[in-house]
Amino acid sequence: MEELLSLKEAAQLISRLFNRNISEANISYLINYGRVNGYRKNGKLLVSVRELKEYYQKKQEEEKRKYESYLGKEINWNLSFEWVKESERTKHVHRLHPYKGKFIPQLVEYFLDGHTDEFKREVFFKPGEVVLDPFCGSGTTLIQANELGIHSIGIDVSEFNTIITEVKFANVNIIELELVIREILKDLQTYEYQERFPKFEEELKEKLQNFNQRYFPSPEFKKLFRESKVEKSYLEEKEEEFLEIYISLLRKYNISLKSSFQEGFLDRWCLPSVRRGAEIVLSRIETVKDETLRKTLMVILSRSVRSARATTHMDLDRLKKPQYTPYYCYKHFKICKPVFRLLPIFQKYAKDTLRRLLEYKNLKTDAFQVVLTGDSREIDIFEEVRKKNREFYELLRRQKIKGIF
Repeated sequence: MEELLSLKEAAQLISRLFNRNISEANISYLINYGRVNGYRKNGKLLVSVRELKEYYQKKQEEEKRKYESYLGKEINWNLSFEWVKESERTKHVHRLHPYKGKFIPQLVEYFLDGHTDEFKREVFFKPGEVVLDPFCGSGTTLIQANELGIHSIGIDVSEFNTIITEVKFANVNIIELELVIREILKDLQTYEYQERFPKFEEELKEKLQNFNQRYFPSPEFKKLFRESKVEKSYLEEKEEEFLEIYISLLRKYNISLKSSFQEGFLDRWCLPSVRRGAEIVLSRIETVKDETLRKTLMVILSRSVRSARATTHMDLDRLKKPQYTPYYCYKHFKICKPVFRLLPIFQKYAKDTLRRLLEYKNLKTDAFQVVLTGDSREIDIFEEVRKKNREFYELLRRQKIKGIF
């Protein structure tokens, strides 16, 4: 007889069996996306232990083969940190802004902290010493070094990367930041409501939801798709069908997809309403006198615009072509739409940024952090540190840099 468990029981069992942090949400995701079946008994959602074991066993084996094909079989799997939950991999300021190729903080901490094990035979850095990251990216090394009481210097050739890093460890005035965010949200709300975008999007979402429930029911459709039982012609047919509904709504609300701005990156990759929203936010940011506040707001704006780009969900990390109309989404297995409003996204990320900055503020030590923009092969580190922080410069002159990570 098939052994069935509740989502909570299943998450606990799989976590123990595979030494991973599996949550109820993870199990629910697998059911919703047709990876395993969901069963109903007395109104309660259950899942098969056998199906879950097979899924995670297969996934584990595939991952192992994949990495061994790239790196060989002599791999220290302890450094995979696959048992660490996503929320911990992106804790506090580490998810302040997306950054491709970012180290997870646990990997940095492994090499910087004071522990030793069968692989790490010696301690490389101690509190009070100085670590240099010559290619610091979004600043993961600097953030973790500070938590451990280690002074740090980061260098990156990208000015935007150094801004992200600065914002992560800056002592920003949270109250002032909240006040400016409120003003920005008011500005966006005034614009979007005048142009009737909320009404348009509400009606569009309702029609889209009804359409998807009828033609792409979940999880049944996802399972059929994964079993290659759905013809591409069906997807194209439904795209065309909903396109007619979409065009009629654009006409009803007098919304244009053509940008009135000059041709540039934002004009190509954002709908005009999002582009205009970004201009409104930027105008308000430019009135802020405090540099740290301005940079923090710019990071929030950048993160928001990135999420609002007119592209498919599958192509968010690697842009291919603009998507101004609804499309069949291979990530969500239904018809999805482009983003018309910046307000909800900016509001979400502003709130998230405030929370993350406050969380990290409570973890910070007195260790120095400096990030420099430039070519790490040529930059005069001591001189640039002196310009930014005289006290750190004096310490650096006495102690020098202990090592590089």
